[in-house]
Amino acid sequence: MQPIHLAWIDYAILLAYVAFVIGIGWTLARYMKTSSDFLTSARSIPTWVTGLAFISANLGALELVGMAASGAKYGISTAHFYWVGAIPAMIFLAVFMMPFYYGSKARSVPEYLKMRFDERVRALNSVAFAVMTIFASGISMNALAKLLNQLLGWNYNAALWICSGVVLLYVLKGGLTSAIYTEVLQFFMIVLGFAPVVYLGLKDVGGWHAMNQSLQTVASNPSALLLKPAGEIYTAHAWTSAWQPVLAGPESNPMGVDWFAMIFGLGFVLSFGYWCTNFLVVQRAMAAKNMTAARNTPLVAAVPKMFFPLLVILPGMIAAALAVNPGKNYRLPPPPIDSDKFTIAVQVLAKSPSQDFEVTYSEISKAIGIKMSKEKVEALVKSDAVLSLGSVIAQDEQAQAEAQTTRTALKQLKRGGTASSSDIAAAESKVADAKNSLSAAETKLKQTSSALNEQLRDAVMANDYDGVILSLVKRYCPPGLLGLALTALLASFMSGMAGNVTAFNTVFTYDLYQSVRRGFVDTSREVTIERVGKTEDAVITPKEPKDFHFLWMGRVVTVVGILLSICAAYFASMYNNAMDIIQLVFGFVNAPLFATFLLGMFWKRTTATGAFVGLFGGITGSAIFHALTITEGNIPGVKGGYMHVLKEFPSEMAQNFWLASFAFTACFVLTLVISLVTKRTKTDAELKGLVYSLTPKIVDHNIPIYQKPAVVGVVLLIVCVILNFIFW
Repeated sequence: MQPIHLAWIDYAILLAYVAFVIGIGWTLARYMKTSSDFLTSARSIPTWVTGLAFISANLGALELVGMAASGAKYGISTAHFYWVGAIPAMIFLAVFMMPFYYGSKARSVPEYLKMRFDERVRALNSVAFAVMTIFASGISMNALAKLLNQLLGWNYNAALWICSGVVLLYVLKGGLTSAIYTEVLQFFMIVLGFAPVVYLGLKDVGGWHAMNQSLQTVASNPSALLLKPAGEIYTAHAWTSAWQPVLAGPESNPMGVDWFAMIFGLGFVLSFGYWCTNFLVVQRAMAAKNMTAARNTPLVAAVPKMFFPLLVILPGMIAAALAVNPGKNYRLPPPPIDSDKFTIAVQVLAKSPSQDFEVTYSEISKAIGIKMSKEKVEALVKSDAVLSLGSVIAQDEQAQAEAQTTRTALKQLKRGGTASSSDIAAAESKVADAKNSLSAAETKLKQTSSALNEQLRDAVMANDYDGVILSLVKRYCPPGLLGLALTALLASFMSGMAGNVTAFNTVFTYDLYQSVRRGFVDTSREVTIERVGKTEDAVITPKEPKDFHFLWMGRVVTVVGILLSICAAYFASMYNNAMDIIQLVFGFVNAPLFATFLLGMFWKRTTATGAFVGLFGGITGSAIFHALTITEGNIPGVKGGYMHVLKEFPSEMAQNFWLASFAFTACFVLTLVISLVTKRTKTDAELKGLVYSLTPKIVDHNIPIYQKPAVVGVVLLIVCVILNFIFW
């Protein structure tokens, strides 16, 4: 993808947005007087703000880049992440789980686990959650740095560090409150920035019906998108039907999953594990001003969430349809490749007329470092541009030599002191002519090399699905609209990082740092005090430090979280689909955690030992599962199979769904069995407000029917079912 140049209005929009979000942080800094203000917003924010922040915290790289990538790679089946993998769980969170979170006065999800079980469970979840948030934050920033590198030509490393610095500025000043209010702004920026791209893309492809016809062509020839070997096909509706390909089996859909993996792995384990236990999103609801506002927060978010596939998945489907339409001159973007590799490949092409094609093909593939299309490389080698490349290079070398010769002759004339003014003028004229000839030769060589680079890029047999949304922005957005779309992308990535960092600093400060300090607080210790001339024994009792200490620590941890996120961004750059890696991270952490919550909240017999061993076993089990499985086409390493390959899955998403199912089952069974053979350490009275059967039910008689979570939840669930049938 060739970089584009922004107009002044595009830069103005980008700079105005960055200045505005930093201004929000600086404005709110005056209100950050306590650690509660900085880390939890002191539970003071209205419903509509927490509702939009709830969904916007999830609108990072996962949503815009990852969903567009999955829309191209998997089709409308990606909508299951909304209609199966989000809405039911958000309703469950509002109706059943928020009363426990908010009513217990817990400041975080790990703190609730400490109240329900003990410090061991809290510490284990805190560490696992901290790791997950760092990875999720890094994924957002990796996607943003790739965007600025591929679309604008900015240096990847510089873009990563500068954008991370902007997030640090406004979060360090305004804390969680700053993150929440900027997330509301980001929600509207995302909608305004991407709605025009969807409209123009759908119009370009010929409308909904024409897009579906093109996607059926993709299903009948998936090798066109490098998804399967030539000759293998999917069912006709693999990209255009949400349920039919899934029900037909994993071999019939590009996601490679069956109905059980979709419903149990995604719809139950990953979905409920993410939306009901992930402190990143739960934190937004816990910042609401009262219980009713907290319970309604996920329901407010569920309304736009149901319709977001039109904004984030549809662009990917449009891209896939354009890619198989020859008249549209579009291909899915190839992986980013260093320009130095293309320079070497062009040098190989220059030698191609005088050597065997197989040698040329092998050297070009080695130079690029990715498998190349033999047919396209062969056509390129036979093209006039390559056949004349040698003469173009020779002309450039001759022009360079001539320019050097004329400059040397002019210097000798001037040094001799005997040359006439007319001789010097003639020599200067030759230098000018040689310089013009060299400039023309260099321009021609540059143009030829650039054209060959594009043809080589087109011959790469791999797709960078994360680049789909960027390629559409470049294709459809003129100045002004381009600035708005880029700002929307910038907003989504920054909200993803800010949301994860604010969750990280809260969990680390309250659930790790403060809990460790309290191990030394209010515990009497015998010490020996040396005084002048004598020693004496004394007993001291350390006291809890003042709240300002934890406010200071929260800010220090914010800086640490940003730095760790940058490290995670470099790791995430090894994956070509952000959605694949984030689902893998969720499978490791959220899937077993949901089993712990399910038993802990709804079965009073669950013991602390059972919860700890079960959670540890679930996380360990997910790591073992990943070490023994791999996706077809991948080599053993960071993507799995690093111990031994027992099972190959057709896609990374299928591997993630089954990993989550395995982790949940392992945690659930271990917790259940160990709880039955170990003794309870908490009485029913201590578990009141923490376990469903021991907690008085909330009565909604005094609020309007449209504010009752159960009623609103049923209505949203009905709408969600209707959407599933429409796109069946």
